[in-house]
Formats: sequence, C-alpha cells, structure tokens
Amino acid sequence: MTKKPIDYPILLTIIILVAFGTIMVFSASFYYAQLRWGDRYYFFKRQCIWAVVGFIAMAVTANISYWKLQKFSKLLLVITIILLIAVLFIGVERNNAKRWLNVAGLSIQPSEIAKFSLILFLAHSMSLRRDKIRYFFKGVVPYLLLTGVLFGLIMLQPNFSTAGSLVILVLVMLFVAGARIWHLGFLGICGAGAAGALVMAARYRLERWMAFLDPWKDPIETGYQMIQSLYSLGAGGLFGMGLGESRQKYLYIPYPETDFIFAIIGEELGFIGGVILILLFVILIWRGLKIAITAPDLFGCLLASGIIGMIAIQTIINVAVVTASMPPTGLPLPFVSFGGSSLAISMASIGVLLNISRYAKTS
Repeated sequence: MTKKPIDYPILLTIIILVAFGTIMVFSASFYYAQLRWGDRYYFFKRQCIWAVVGFIAMAVTANISYWKLQKFSKLLLVITIILLIAVLFIGVERNNAKRWLNVAGLSIQPSEIAKFSLILFLAHSMSLRRDKIRYFFKGVVPYLLLTGVLFGLIMLQPNFSTAGSLVILVLVMLFVAGARIWHLGFLGICGAGAAGALVMAARYRLERWMAFLDPWKDPIETGYQMIQSLYSLGAGGLFGMGLGESRQKYLYIPYPETDFIFAIIGEELGFIGGVILILLFVILIWRGLKIAITAPDLFGCLLASGIIGMIAIQTIINVAVVTASMPPTGLPLPFVSFGGSSLAISMASIGVLLNISRYAKTS
C-alpha cells in the first residue's frame, strides 16, 4: 500500500498544544515551585524534558507500521496489569493515593499506560471478533470483564476518574466495532447506577457530589475548589488579565498546573483564550475522527477511534470540572496539564494516529 504524507494539521495542532501547555505550566506553577522547592522552574524543566521525550516517542510511533503493534497487544496488557498491581504495594503515595511508580528517578503512572494498552488490545481483539460483537454474552461481556479487572485495580489506588474514563472509552469502542445500541444503552444505565453506588460508598466522593450541587454550602472545605475555579474564570473576563498575571495561582486554587490549568488559562487569557484552546482540541478530534473513518481496515479504525476518543473524553471531563459543569475529579487536560507519563504516552499515541493517517483511504 502506498504511503501518504502524515496528517499535518494534527501534527501542527499537537506542536501548538504542547508548546502552549509548557508555557502555561510555568505560568501556573512558578510561585508554588519557588515556595516548595526553591526553584521557580521546577515544573517547567520537567515538562520540557517530558515534552522532548514525547516528541521522540511520537516520531518513533509515527514511523512504525501500526499493523506491527498487534503482536504486542497482549504482552503490553499483561505488563500493564502487573504494573497496576505493583503500584498498590511499592507505589509512591501522594494525597492519600498510590498512583505512581519511581523508575530511574522518574515518576510513572501505570494508569496512563493502561489507557493505551487497553485501546490497542481492544482494537486488535475486536477486529478479529467483529462477527461476535453484536452478541451480548459472546461479544460484549468478555470485554466488560477485562475492563472490570483494570477498573478494579485503578479504583484501589484510588483513581475514580481514570477508572470511569476507561469504562466510557470501552463503550465508545464497542459502538465503533458494531455493538447493538440497546446493549450499549443497557450498559450505560447500569454504569450510571454503579457510579452512583460508588459515589455513595465513599464519603469524599459523596462530598464532591454535594459540593457540585451547592458549592457555597461549604465554601471553605468541599466547595472550595469549585468556587476558586469559578473565581479564576470570572476574573479573566473576555480578554484575560494577561499572561502570567493570574492571582488564583498564588495558593488559592488547588493544582493550578495540573487538574485546574484551564482555570488559569481562562484567568490570564480570558474567554477568548479559552475558546481558542477548545477550538484546537476540536480540530484535533475532527482530524482524528476523519482518520478513523478513512482507515484502511477495522483495526486501524478502532485504534484511531480509541486514541482520539480517550483524548476527547479527558478534554470534556477536565473542562467540565473546571467550569463547574460536573463534580470535581482529577483528569488532566491532554497535552496542556503538567504530567510526565500522561504527556509522553499521549504523544506516542498521536504518533500511532499519524501513522494510520499515512494509509488512509481517499475520502
């Protein structure tokens, strides 16, 4: 099959997002970094290193035929499960959660690896079992059981947001693979019920839900994050206070360089800046969907759908949390938030997407 040029709009969009994200990580973090580590460039330097690693990974995966990845799908999934188990025993604990493994001085989140390994495995398996996907017990249930294993391991960290996003991702990939709509609808209803039960089962998750309903009922504790995020967005107005001029990052808003970086963007660059950033993600998602639609085979279609679906899910949830459109949860904004393994794996995934684009059918 004749190779075509890679999808340059996606490449350009990723370069802009990563460069912009690196700048915003520095702007959002320099005050806290100076207080905590005595180095205002602490987060910035690490984000730059991971961005370089990410670009290298993206260049490598963009030049490896995506068909060759199929042979590694089972192995990568097994390694992921081992890492998810290991992090429960030897992981680094931060904020009452064990989500990180220290490897050669670097912090790696196995749950980030789980996203890509699950996408790759499902794409390979579903492409081979396409005739069984329309049957609930033979086609859908096996994937639910696998997802349940990963969901359970990630919940033990605990990391409800990542675990929940994996469930949504699997439903998306089942839809693309041809699962019956009523099967997915039934699973969606069951999933919503299970999510409600999990919220009720943990006090801190219930408090987050109550804070979402009325953050002003407890503005000092449970409603604090949401209120500070809204203050930040409101202060930005239409055009923002100016790059580097945020006030909320001075220890008012929690995690300004990670989960709530979009609030800092809104404060410094205003509504216009936030809309432009969202439009960049819209372009990325649109081009990714186009690649999935024009992929030469079902494996490529499912792989592209999973990659761009995961990015879309994370983006929507992150922006929804920051704008108080859903209860607070901890998913980073792809390519923009501080986070080494998240950035590197997301960029490696984009490299796979770019490789699929080289074999796309004429649309």
